[in-house]
Amino acid sequence: MTAYELPAMVNAHSHAFQRDLRGVAERPSPRSQAADDFWSWREAMYALASALDPDSMFEAARRTYAEMSAAGYGAVGEFHYVHHQPDGAPYAEPNAMALAAAEAARAAGITIVLLPAAYHRAGWDEGDLAPTPGQRRFCDPDVDSFLARVDALREWAQGREGVQVGVAAHSVRAVPASWLEAIAAYSEDRGLVRHVHAHEQPRELDECRAEHGVTPIALLERTGFLGPRSSVIHGIHVDAADIGRLAASATIVVSCPTTEGSLGDGHFPAMAHHDAGVRIAIGSDSQVRIDPFEETRELETLARRERLSRAALLAAHGDLWAELVRAGCASLGLEDAGRIAIDRDHPDLRGIEDADLPLAVATCASAGVVSGPAGG
Repeated sequence: MTAYELPAMVNAHSHAFQRDLRGVAERPSPRSQAADDFWSWREAMYALASALDPDSMFEAARRTYAEMSAAGYGAVGEFHYVHHQPDGAPYAEPNAMALAAAEAARAAGITIVLLPAAYHRAGWDEGDLAPTPGQRRFCDPDVDSFLARVDALREWAQGREGVQVGVAAHSVRAVPASWLEAIAAYSEDRGLVRHVHAHEQPRELDECRAEHGVTPIALLERTGFLGPRSSVIHGIHVDAADIGRLAASATIVVSCPTTEGSLGDGHFPAMAHHDAGVRIAIGSDSQVRIDPFEETRELETLARRERLSRAALLAAHGDLWAELVRAGCASLGLEDAGRIAIDRDHPDLRGIEDADLPLAVATCASAGVVSGPAGG
């Protein structure tokens, strides 16, 4: 076997437990098929989340992270919002579910950046909507309680190799604007990365405009949430003004191509982001696929379709894989994610010249080419 080394990919957005939605989430919606969309998929996700406890969270995450490591990921940003017991009451150890995810990553040998996500409400409709039964275990009563748990999690992570902690707001639907301001200030004061879901669904934009009079990205700008330490997850339904705000603030966008395709979210405008100077990272999100090569190829394919041209992200960067690694490290506040060994004799890469390997990695390779960690 002829080996070739690559930087390990950074998975900048993961919900590890959702790996067990494969197949289940494809069952026909109990509503009409025409209504089978992101919002109906959420009900299957809530049912899965409701069945978790710290032991089953550990086991689901351990399996998922082991698959990530074998597929070529060296680090994962775990966007964690399953915090409490199913009825919303805290565990005796308030961070029990987050600790389970972190220990699972350590067991699987992958670096983890825990991103505990603030959640408070179901949404807004002339006032805050109370969380649904499926959301209760995600929610905290106030932002100070949430940030106190983040403090405790950071203290626990100190000295534990391979574990770091950032912070997140689930979405502009799930928290009031005052929470976004508090989380952004907390992140800045402590030098932490911060993440948020935004611009994944048109309905999300409609609800944000109804409550705040602006788009989610404009609201994030207004509350101080955007910035070099900030990552917006998805960034699909954006206009030129939204993209301009991301670029001006040096905010990173994390695209999750296989999940966004699975959920019917829409077409990620990769070239519009790129042309404005917005950095792009990738994530496996719902884990419908765990293959960073497939995410990279899908991102490049979408970019080519966007402009009806083969001159897209790969042409702009030359080594798209390396560019995504750099943006992923920045998104999670990491220096690097290690290195992996690639089998040059695998059918995906066999016969490709050395000079063309960076091009092939982004267009025709798969996780099957990974033979293990570099030097392993």
